[in-house]
Amino acid sequence: MTLRWDVLAAILGMVAATFLCRAGGYAILRVTRPPPFIQAMLQHLPGAIFVAFLAPALAQGGWPAWVAGGSALLVQALIGRMALSILTGVGVLWAIQALQW
Repeated sequence: MTLRWDVLAAILGMVAATFLCRAGGYAILRVTRPPPFIQAMLQHLPGAIFVAFLAPALAQGGWPAWVAGGSALLVQALIGRMALSILTGVGVLWAIQALQW
């Protein structure tokens, strides 16, 4: 198997574009200070991205997925640890699916 030059150029171009997007954000934020509204949005971005990945799974998963999601939400509200709430949700979903066999 050989690597064609046009495929290599496309891969290297995507690498450069990805690097410039990520490094550019850091470079801009080092020089300027975003307004408080933008800072608040950036702090909540990881949770919003997580919900965007989770919503389709909840929509297709039926009641076991909703129970697991509710348990994860409860743990997050009580304890406030994202990793623990994710592990709880996955564990509850696994247990429900194991009991349904």
